[in-house]
Amino acid sequence: MTIKKVLTIAGSDSGGGAGIQADLKTITALGGFGMSVITALTAQNTLGVHGIHEIPVDFVKKQFDAVVTDIGVDAAKTGMLSSSEIMGTVADKITEYGIEKLVVDPVMVAKGGAMLIRQEAKKTLVERLLPLAYVITPNIPEAEELTGMEIVTVEEMKEAAQIIHRMGARHVFVKGGHLSGDALDILYDGRQLHEFISKRIDTKNTHGTGCTTSAAIATGLAQGMDVHGAVKRAKEYITAAIRASLAIGGGHGPTNHMAYVLDRSER
Repeated sequence: MTIKKVLTIAGSDSGGGAGIQADLKTITALGGFGMSVITALTAQNTLGVHGIHEIPVDFVKKQFDAVVTDIGVDAAKTGMLSSSEIMGTVADKITEYGIEKLVVDPVMVAKGGAMLIRQEAKKTLVERLLPLAYVITPNIPEAEELTGMEIVTVEEMKEAAQIIHRMGARHVFVKGGHLSGDALDILYDGRQLHEFISKRIDTKNTHGTGCTTSAAIATGLAQGMDVHGAVKRAKEYITAAIRASLAIGGGHGPTNHMAYVLDRSER
């Protein structure tokens, strides 16, 4: 059996709902083989982030080299890259190994409001990592950080997507979950703007949705889907995961990473 290999370069969530843990669950559920380069450890649960321990840069490099030189990578995604030094190292390795199908999830703020990126790392994100992105997946607050504009309407989402594209990303997927109404996301490919709409699900258990969505897109790209197809399946996957989300812990519970698979098996 041939299986496509997907590398997640991100932080660990000890609570299991986001980060490396969510990525590996997603990649596996969608039929890929997941590998990881862990950039940080977090002491985290559904109530928030209680501590962050960055992995030394030399060990980030060793993880990257070990995986790529032996197993290979069909697509990759980045998540939490908390410092400029780590972000620059990841950009160097992506360039060194010629990884083209890269999904960049510009993780900046945790669900509970904790900052997951240092201020100086934002500049490195824009200058080093964003131009390497085959797809970048900001939510509304992240798109506001990247563009410096306020986003309260769908038209402003579209404008932000075009601005971020001009910064160097090949495709921009702006997630509209922070706006009211239906869950509407925008994909811009440099020529056309595409809308992806699903009915909003009333639940507080949405921890890890950004990580899960970007991992799903990366898996689709690894499996040979075009960007539109990978985003469409990722949208279906995360919608199913939110619909069957888990009321675990006292805060924002996780999504259900097996819901999409179980739904399909019952059809």
